[in-house]
Amino acid sequence: MRVVTIDQGFGLENLKLSERELPAPRPGEALVKISAASLNYRDLLTVRGLYNPKLKLPLIPCSDGAGVVTAVGEGVTRVRVGDRVMPTFAQGWLSGEPSREKLGSSTLGGPLDGMLAEHRVLHESGLVAVPEHLTLEQASTLPCAGLTAWRAIFDHGGILPGQWVLVQGSGGVSVFALQFARQAGARVIATTSSDEKAERLRAMGAEVVINYRATPNWSKPARDATGGRGVDVVVEVGGAGTLEQSLRAVKMGGRVSVIGVLAGGAGEVNLIPVLMQDVRLQGVIVGSREHFEHMCRAIEASKMVPVVDRVFPLEQTVEAMQHMAAGAHFGKVVIQVQ
Repeated sequence: MRVVTIDQGFGLENLKLSERELPAPRPGEALVKISAASLNYRDLLTVRGLYNPKLKLPLIPCSDGAGVVTAVGEGVTRVRVGDRVMPTFAQGWLSGEPSREKLGSSTLGGPLDGMLAEHRVLHESGLVAVPEHLTLEQASTLPCAGLTAWRAIFDHGGILPGQWVLVQGSGGVSVFALQFARQAGARVIATTSSDEKAERLRAMGAEVVINYRATPNWSKPARDATGGRGVDVVVEVGGAGTLEQSLRAVKMGGRVSVIGVLAGGAGEVNLIPVLMQDVRLQGVIVGSREHFEHMCRAIEASKMVPVVDRVFPLEQTVEAMQHMAAGAHFGKVVIQVQ
């Protein structure tokens, strides 16, 4: 079978397409024929050695994917041959609150091998059924970006109809957050750097779209759109570079769900707005299998379809990562494994 590995060192130039023997499932495991994998910013950082430079190499990157069960080991009851499935990001986090024991060594795409392989053996407990109406390419986008957005909007955000949500940009998490917020009846403000993307965001239901390049102080028009009250939830994917604006845009008692570090992971933070406005800063780290299954039931009931920007063949994994790194995508970048 074909696999892509980070081979002798970190860097896109060290991604290597090679052959490995087809693995066999042991008791409690399933062999999954991977059809598609999707990219997250974490994958790019991992390949570049910026996420965890101590990871053991060679490593198959990319945590997210979807495929079909082709064989099962002894005692497997959760899945059957022919089932369409997706892996959970943290294979050891089945339910409850996160912990080091549940997440520490059980995450795919580092330290465990990820989805850029034609076949993967995974424990049955770490697999979730694909919503019936989705293709495997669409389903491959759900394990991290979809679930992270779901938890930011619902589990942590507690969004109700009529409330305001602010999403940043048009990457995978932000577009999912827009979709979930609109399904909840919330009103959405989006930021973007492109007029073309702005039109697409409006078409998806964003009530207000602000070009952050033309308006660096985007928190003011965001607050103005809410009548000066501020938004209920900010889906913060920028990190240190955008956090100040997010704190100015959120209402008193609101929440800033911190998910990404696209604009930087370190910097000075003015804590006065947090204290004086009773703002909650909430880190969001994907979710458990139980969270994943809740989200999938909602997606299936609503027939929501993830937004796929482009699909690259496995041989063009480097090009796919470069495309994502350039920030030109809208939604998710997918790699067709086979």
